[in-house]
This record gives sequence, C-alpha cells and structure tokens, in this order.
Amino acid sequence: MTSDDDEGREHDERPWGSYTVLDDKSSDYKVKEIVVAPGKRLSYQTHQRRSEHWFVISGHASAIVDGVSYELEPGQSVDIALGQAHRCENHGEQPVRFIEVQTGTYFGEDDIVRLQDDFGRA
Repeated sequence: MTSDDDEGREHDERPWGSYTVLDDKSSDYKVKEIVVAPGKRLSYQTHQRRSEHWFVISGHASAIVDGVSYELEPGQSVDIALGQAHRCENHGEQPVRFIEVQTGTYFGEDDIVRLQDDFGRA
C-alpha cells in the first residue's frame, strides 16, 4: 500500500520489501531507496520508458541483467539499459538496500513488464 513516510515522501510496502521515493521533482529522473528483504527478490522485469542505475548501500545483492548475474557489495553499482530484463535478489540474512536512479521519459509503476514473479503478478 502506498503511503507517505514521516518526511512526506512516497513509500510503498511490497511482498519483497519496500521502496521510498527520495526525489521525483524533475521530469527526466526519479530517485528511490529500495529495500529487498532477506530471501526475497524483485520480479524479473523490463521497462519501455526508463533506464536504471542501482548503487548498493548495504547488504549483498545479486543483480540479474539479461540473464547475467552480478554480485554487488556496498559501494558497487550496475546499469540497466532501456528494455533490459533485470531483477535484484537477496540471498543473504540482512536486508539489501540500494539507491535506484531512473532516467527516461516516464517513471510510473505501470511501466513494469513482469517476465517472472514470485508473487503471481506476472
């Protein structure tokens, strides 16, 4: 359910964790903090109108981009081009937290095309 946090920012709890919008004032980028719970993963998805840059701030993330797995530690990042299939997986015991910078022409949640999903949303 989407709500606002104590600072008035959009926040949404998801079956895999949560996200908080940190900056959405511009028309050409959006910034989120994403938290992936231990043992969970995002849907394997694509976007038609945005690319993403993920910068890990805590935990150990497995980023899958077009079928290739990248193991990311805090301070490491991965770029996801427009149309590339991607997901983040958390195989650890601590939450994975990363900053996602979206760039493109549209940033709505309805720009998600789910290819695989653990929660029946594909």
